[in-house]
Amino acid sequence: MSEILGKMEKPEAAQFKNERKLFFVPLIITPQEKDPIIAELSTKYWREVTEQLSNLESKLSPIKHVYHELLPASESVKHLEELGINSHSIVKTLITNGAIISAIEDDELMREFIDWNLCLSLHLQSQNVFSKIYDAFQEVVRRRYEYVAKSIDETLRGNESAVLFMREGHSIQFPSDIQIFYVAPPSLDALRRALRERQENYNKHECDNSISHECHEADPSQSEGNTEPLP
Repeated sequence: MSEILGKMEKPEAAQFKNERKLFFVPLIITPQEKDPIIAELSTKYWREVTEQLSNLESKLSPIKHVYHELLPASESVKHLEELGINSHSIVKTLITNGAIISAIEDDELMREFIDWNLCLSLHLQSQNVFSKIYDAFQEVVRRRYEYVAKSIDETLRGNESAVLFMREGHSIQFPSDIQIFYVAPPSLDALRRALRERQENYNKHECDNSISHECHEADPSQSEGNTEPLP
């Protein structure tokens, strides 16, 4: 079951008192190259996330567990800061307030996930090779999501609240008795749109460069060693 944040009043919240509650926060990872518009929107987004989590805690119960993707059991919250993931400040505050980090990542599965993802980003020439890599990637994604769901199920107790920081678009099947509360601050759509536009501009730039390179290769007047203009 999913609840829409902001439409829940205290009397309604009472029905979840003895339920397992999971606050889902979309993990928005912004590029490390500074873009003033994206940086401003990101700051606003995480500030609003903090406010909405505080609102949920006041209506339901304090957060006991922090679940965070890309944070293996072998690392601390400082790892998030080193990766440039802006959720680290909220996680530090939650820990100060009594929450604990409960790992949802298996170290080896996460390494496989990252490596296969990197393989998919290569400019592969063979469709057969691409298909094999894609199948391997999908298999490790399935195993990873199963591990995440199992880890949450084993650590979240009957009347506790927890927060999950994870990118959207996942296919995790949460246990049916966990109530999911989706945290969607007003600035989320604007931040998504700014990131999408940045990616589209980057793709266009790469495409233009590729076309220019092909034209350069095809033009003998631009070939190395030929400095004479065409007649």
